[in-house]
Amino acid sequence: MQNKNLMIGIAIIASPIVFALIAFPDSFSLSWNQGRGGFIFALVFVVAELIGLKIIISKKRLISVIPLSVAVITYLVGLEYGLRDYILSSAESFNVQLIYSWTWMWDFIVMGIFVMVALSIFFGKRWIRIAPAGPIFLVGSAIILSLDTFFPYDSLGPLQYVVPYLVQTNVWLVNVFDLGTATARDNIMFLKGDFGPMVLQVFWPSAGVHSIIIYSLVMGAFLLKMNIHRNRKLIYFGLGIVGTIGVNMIRIFSLSWYALKVTTDAKQWEEFHSVAGEIMFLPWLFVFLLIVIILETKRLKKSESEGKLPPKNN
Repeated sequence: MQNKNLMIGIAIIASPIVFALIAFPDSFSLSWNQGRGGFIFALVFVVAELIGLKIIISKKRLISVIPLSVAVITYLVGLEYGLRDYILSSAESFNVQLIYSWTWMWDFIVMGIFVMVALSIFFGKRWIRIAPAGPIFLVGSAIILSLDTFFPYDSLGPLQYVVPYLVQTNVWLVNVFDLGTATARDNIMFLKGDFGPMVLQVFWPSAGVHSIIIYSLVMGAFLLKMNIHRNRKLIYFGLGIVGTIGVNMIRIFSLSWYALKVTTDAKQWEEFHSVAGEIMFLPWLFVFLLIVIILETKRLKKSESEGKLPPKNN
């Protein structure tokens, strides 16, 4: 029998996201800094972590979260009736250069706070071990958007530091696969392919550095709740970092390939660039988490069949 109150709780958490998806579908872009596509992935995390729980949520707790859900929906509607203009106008006061990151940042802040508060009302302090991935994904996205807002392009040195190495590696790959001519200087690539030359300047978001931060936050929260030995957690975390860097290399390589083999038209290239990274990173994140779950589930069943106790969560 399904835990009815739990399903209602999930529905309450999902309601602002579902409302936005129905009322403002055009706002759900896969680009990390141009829409609410991240809301859907956060919701998937929440649902995946809550489905099947045996914990009973009281009716009183459910009712207490409904006004918060209504408040978030009111915020989303208010954006269409002047609130977004107010947020845009306030950007100048904070010397914001990238206004789109600024406006979407507030969406993720509001949704992240809502999901965290809702989960804390439902489960108390235990929420961080029950369903941390969704809210941490939202808050992590808000942090990345804030960094892009206040430290645009290459102004944030530590995050930009690794980009030239990724660019040099990509140039080497382009030349190895004989896709065209490619050279690099710092974070700038000079490409010449089937449709002529194109110069690409790569900043840390385009290089996927933000995805490493998001991965670290989500995977850290995910491993925190798993009852496995610390060494195995470190191994999984490290493998995920390597995999995420690999995905980022594929991201940069695909952007170069598009310029070399498809088009050098800036508008068309930018359309591809806006979605290429998230199309690769988010599925990779889900697949990697799924692999970890499958491996550890099999390992736990094997330990139980052999009469061994599972390792302590440390």
